[in-house]
Amino acid sequence: MGPRRFVVGGLYGEDRLVGDWVVSIETFERLFTEQLDTFVLVRGAEGVSPHVLQRAVSAAVADFPGLDVQDQAAFREKQAGFVDQLLGLVTALLLLAVIIALAGIANTLGLSVLERTREIGLLRAVGMTRRQVRSMVRWESVIIAAFGAVLGLVVGLGFGVALQRALAAEGLTELAVPWARLGVSVVLAGLAGLLAAMGPARKAARLDVLEAVAYE
Repeated sequence: MGPRRFVVGGLYGEDRLVGDWVVSIETFERLFTEQLDTFVLVRGAEGVSPHVLQRAVSAAVADFPGLDVQDQAAFREKQAGFVDQLLGLVTALLLLAVIIALAGIANTLGLSVLERTREIGLLRAVGMTRRQVRSMVRWESVIIAAFGAVLGLVVGLGFGVALQRALAAEGLTELAVPWARLGVSVVLAGLAGLLAAMGPARKAARLDVLEAVAYE
């Protein structure tokens, strides 16, 4: 089509919604033969309420059922829905990782109890009760789970800050850290550690003292 001359009507700051430049509809229809609009912005005349404008636009595109007429609030909500879907997927993957981590903690504690059979037997022989044995194993599990949660939060915060700074030029200018939710996550990790320790703690408490002391 060759070069074209245009008169600059105004300048604006960075806008990820409309892009780097804007032309009139007449210019667009004249120069672009393949028109595949993602969305079209409509501004009402002065004095026209948003509800009246939306009804008028809906009536104008009634013959095109594939089109969706939205106001600003609905558009923001739809865009936020895409983010919510992504967060839902990440949450599901996170839950799967938590389940695997709990299985790993239970397996580690089970092996620890097996390897420390004689030690546990000696502790029982010098006066440690079954309840104290269960408490010892449970606290080990809580420490492992809490340490893993804190380490994961530190690494996650580091990656989050780095990602936000890398995408600041793309419009991601605000960094919000949900400290309360992160604190609750650490507490829940400790409770999950208690859950993972139920089996190994019960096994350690039920060891026969004489057999445990004689265990090689």
